[in-house]
Amino acid sequence: MLLFYPVIVDKESRIVGIAEFFQHLMNGLTLGGIYALIALGYTMVYGILKFINFAHGDILMIGAYIGLFVFDMLRGDSPLGTWTFISFFIAMLVSMVSCGLLGMGIERIAYKPLRRATRLAPLLSAIGVSFILSNSAAWMFGTQSRKFNYPFDNTSINIGGVVITPHQILILVVSLVMMISLKIFVDKTRMGKAMRATSLDQDTAMLMGINVNRVISMTFAIGSALAAVGGILIALDFKVYSSMGTMIGLKAFVAAVVGGIGNISGAMFGGILLGLLETFGVAVLGIPTGLKDTIAFGVLIIILLVKPEGLFGKVEKEKV
Repeated sequence: MLLFYPVIVDKESRIVGIAEFFQHLMNGLTLGGIYALIALGYTMVYGILKFINFAHGDILMIGAYIGLFVFDMLRGDSPLGTWTFISFFIAMLVSMVSCGLLGMGIERIAYKPLRRATRLAPLLSAIGVSFILSNSAAWMFGTQSRKFNYPFDNTSINIGGVVITPHQILILVVSLVMMISLKIFVDKTRMGKAMRATSLDQDTAMLMGINVNRVISMTFAIGSALAAVGGILIALDFKVYSSMGTMIGLKAFVAAVVGGIGNISGAMFGGILLGLLETFGVAVLGIPTGLKDTIAFGVLIIILLVKPEGLFGKVEKEKV
């Protein structure tokens, strides 16, 4: 991915100076912020329904397309300025709402009838939904990638040898605001408490008067809206196409597993950690860029072998 400013490190000494270190740190936090946003959708769904929504990455792709079309429609031929920036956030909001409704619709049609089925059934259904979304997007929008134009001047800023772009700042700010808002929502609001109760025991939550169906729908809506934000932030530096959500979705899933799938704080930490590992792995350890994607899955294998429940997860005992 092109979400970081490349820095050349001395291959002989492999000694990274202070400026280079903070450059890689900035790059890793930027990439990790996007992973964390997307991983939250995986971990929220798993926390309540105990299955992986493998269509999550394709919802991200749909969100990027919606944001692209709405932004282009609102922006028109306007030059960079206040209106283009406002148009961008309006497009992001429309994309979030649309993907939230899409997530709720997918849950109602493809997952709800399979809640009492074996765990394999909803998993296969999710894979089917993923193929339907990606192929439908390819049919409707074509296979040629589309450019999401910046709504601002993305000229880089050099601070003490550390190169930072407005796009990176946007990613960090939006990711931080979204993650903090979600954490407050889940911990402090009535719906958040209902989500936590449903996650612990759906039947008991239902007996206590909680509308479980509504909670599950809200969970899918929030997770899908966060995926839309992640898709738009990626699209600014990466073109929009029908299969764009596949690899980024898998990496976000790895981040959720590393942090402890089902744990919101774990998903945030796992996303940031994965972004840092990828960035420092390529820039410092000299891992070829073509093998960058293997870092995430190598970390996944290590976590599954050493701590299968994840860094922040808890060991679940089977009920007899």
